[in-house]
Amino acid sequence: MKLLIVESPTKARTVTKFLGAKSPYTVKASVGHIRDLPKNNKKAIDIDAGFVPHYEIPEKKKEVVAELKKLAKEADEIILATDPDREGEAIAWHIAQVLDHSNKVNPDDVKRVVFHEITKPAIDEAMEHPRSIDQNLRTAQEARRVLDRLFGYDLSGLIWKKVRYGLSAGRVQSPALRILVEREREIKAFKPETYWVLEAHVQTAAKEQMTLTCSEEPRDRTEVDRILELGEKEAWQVTEVKSSEAKRTPKPPFITSSLQQTASSRLGFTPSRTMRAAQKLYEAGHITYMRTDSTNLSKEALRQIAGVIEKEYGKDNLQFRTYKTKSKNAQEAHEAIRPTNSNKKRAGRGVDQKRLYQLIWQRAVASQMIDAKIMKTKIIANVASGTIPDFAVTGSYVLTPGWLQADPAARGEDVELPQVAAKDPLTLNELTDIEKQTQPPARYSEAGLIRELEKRGIGRPSTYASIIQTIIDRGYVDKEGSRLQPTDTGEVVSEFLEKYFTKYISDDFTAEMEDELDDIAEGKREYLKTLKEFYGPFTKDVEAREDIPKLTNLGKADKKFKCPKCDSAMVVKLGKNGKFLSCEKFPDCDGALLINGEELKGPQVLGKYPDTDEDIFVLDGRFGPYLQVGEKTKANPKPKRASIPKEVDPGSITMEQALKFLSLPRVLGQHPDTGKDISANKGRFGPYIVHDGDFRSLKTDDVYTITLDRALEILKEPKKTRRRKKKTS
Repeated sequence: MKLLIVESPTKARTVTKFLGAKSPYTVKASVGHIRDLPKNNKKAIDIDAGFVPHYEIPEKKKEVVAELKKLAKEADEIILATDPDREGEAIAWHIAQVLDHSNKVNPDDVKRVVFHEITKPAIDEAMEHPRSIDQNLRTAQEARRVLDRLFGYDLSGLIWKKVRYGLSAGRVQSPALRILVEREREIKAFKPETYWVLEAHVQTAAKEQMTLTCSEEPRDRTEVDRILELGEKEAWQVTEVKSSEAKRTPKPPFITSSLQQTASSRLGFTPSRTMRAAQKLYEAGHITYMRTDSTNLSKEALRQIAGVIEKEYGKDNLQFRTYKTKSKNAQEAHEAIRPTNSNKKRAGRGVDQKRLYQLIWQRAVASQMIDAKIMKTKIIANVASGTIPDFAVTGSYVLTPGWLQADPAARGEDVELPQVAAKDPLTLNELTDIEKQTQPPARYSEAGLIRELEKRGIGRPSTYASIIQTIIDRGYVDKEGSRLQPTDTGEVVSEFLEKYFTKYISDDFTAEMEDELDDIAEGKREYLKTLKEFYGPFTKDVEAREDIPKLTNLGKADKKFKCPKCDSAMVVKLGKNGKFLSCEKFPDCDGALLINGEELKGPQVLGKYPDTDEDIFVLDGRFGPYLQVGEKTKANPKPKRASIPKEVDPGSITMEQALKFLSLPRVLGQHPDTGKDISANKGRFGPYIVHDGDFRSLKTDDVYTITLDRALEILKEPKKTRRRKKKTS
């Protein structure tokens, strides 16, 4: 009997199927790692002995290990076929070590094979060419594990003392968190500017309509009025028509990071969801190994893809291509992520696997096809005198689809423009100005953060999903829709690390450490030397910070302060307007107290709300000062609230002002045609009225005094064209 050990039960079943019923191999799964470092760090690593890790078999793995030991005693040959990466190499080594300790099996006699894809030809090929365990790969994984444990344990211990118990730091998670916090600071510091988008709705001599946009976005209302005045006064004409042919080249077949990013943008998958589906596809034999930096495709894969292209799209669409692998540490023996059989356009079980497989198939096939050719046209127009900025519109359509046939989702929509020539007259139907405000930089999505980590050399593709999941699970980051937003706790931890351990969470340090780990994997660097060079200076820097002052109970209950609503202890937190105290029992309790230095300001009661006779409180929360009617209770979970405008001092607000601010939203009355309410309110983009989903911004009207008749006038006007318009025949 020959014992073949893989990682997962699914992989074991797939391999068994390809080996056949008469195979001498018994295939068993280790179900991932069978040993790990203990949670107690004092027992985990013997630093004095040369950073020697002490591994233990977790309780939940003892039954699996016992079965492997029993089978190993009966086996004539033991073959380890764990995944083809550092993690897989480490698992194979741990299995060999455990079997050695129990059965006197010599680890050097254990054979190692790898399957970059789980197909019969790949399995047969691997079995014919076994090798020994790659100690360089195994050592690199061990160095990463030990390094991360030392970094996290020592730094987390200091954070517990100086910030709050239970918080943690990580060699790669902390730089990722820092990137998110830096973006949050940019957003908070951002000051919006008003600008105008000008559009000319014109008609050609052939009565075809098109909309041109001004090439400039004025910041000055006077300039806007000048352009509108001249634009409405003078005759319009086409000044230039530019047409050019452009090429769109297919993208390389997927690597781990590009798969995660594309699955996020196309399918809405999180990185962890993508990797779960990819793992299942790999284990079922449908795709090649999904943790790779390489864009290479094997000769057999190219032959298969060429056959598919010739059959589906014609030989004229075939163009063999090789792509440069960006990562200098990519293992060229690995392949890109591709279907194991390109003739299968669909594979997988369940919706996620099927959709992800289709994405992988499309990208792999498209990568070996000819360029798409696009015709781009730009029509530029102006008034006869040419005294205003140009207005233009751009269109495009596909001349030769090329690779877009295999990946139609990448095509987009054709935009056909009217046939015009320079000096052709145009009739202006209307000239509109749309007031807008510049927007702060967007928060990172998961795909965006992966792209940023990859660009900065932080982490490796196989770690991106776990990095993001870790900072979410630890409460450092919230997912707001598809965006990642640091929590107050995340900001506190990041600010602490940036202040006292700048070097260790910098891009350069983190990227250089990744390179050193890669050098260990290639046999160019020693394990002991790497750990010594890191840990010596690091532990001195941690010890040097033992005397720094403890942060003032950030996030920890302080019994000196009581919640004025429920008498619970208060928790010190960080908000957009500085530190504030919040109720420990109910984190969003309205008894929050703003801390200005050492001065504490409690909630102010202005008076009684006339409609309900409840108290009106002046409070301060994460997003600034606000008014609230009554207390928040189970019976009244959402009391009436209103923000206090920035120009009003919360400490001197009057009852008259408070009632004015609390009057929103105002129901002005019912629309005579629909019978539905028309309301006035304030939103993130300013004051507006709304009727049946039709929102209209208020430019000059006062949201607090606008009447029903005035609202009806505004709703009758064409949307976005109320300032100036001119209709001519």
